[in-house]
Amino acid sequence: MFEIIKAAGWPIWPLLFASVIAVALIIERSITLRRSRIAPPGLLEKVVTDLRRQGVSPEMIQRVSAHSPLGQVLAAGLRNVKSSREVMKESIEEAGRAVVHDLERFLTTLGTIASIAPLMGLFGTIVGMIEIFGSQTPGGANPQQLAHGISVALYNTGFGLIIAIPAMIFWRHFRALVNSFVLDMEQQAVKLVEVVHGERRG
Repeated sequence: MFEIIKAAGWPIWPLLFASVIAVALIIERSITLRRSRIAPPGLLEKVVTDLRRQGVSPEMIQRVSAHSPLGQVLAAGLRNVKSSREVMKESIEEAGRAVVHDLERFLTTLGTIASIAPLMGLFGTIVGMIEIFGSQTPGGANPQQLAHGISVALYNTGFGLIIAIPAMIFWRHFRALVNSFVLDMEQQAVKLVEVVHGERRG
């Protein structure tokens, strides 16, 4: 591995740094963006059951809010359970925006790495090409410098693509996952509003 890095030249170091960040973000988001953690099944039904049995209390709101991101959205509605439908929906939407912002954390960074990794690889290719042209002398080409220039160009191009492709795949996957969670939370929040205002039984 060290020999490959040596052959790729100094332009490989920014790519290696980007790859470490990308791997760390992919692991962190894979752990964080799990359905059981974001929108656990059965939470809405439990909230509705508790609401009908004992009504809303500060302890209940605190417990629901600390449960999960979906719980934070539902807790915002519970805080305004005695308000009008419009006020309740507005409070849920405000909480939802904050939750979505948290779910999308680091995705911009991952998407940026996916976009710039090929450009960083291209930069390494240009550096390698400069070395190739620099190997040309009036007495002929310097074989060692020529070989090193070719190595720099090819290794950096390859590393840029190796980093960019998985980063792009996971970025799109996480974006789709967040959109799925948002849709699910919106639907459950609407159900809570309708149950509170007597438009459905649960």
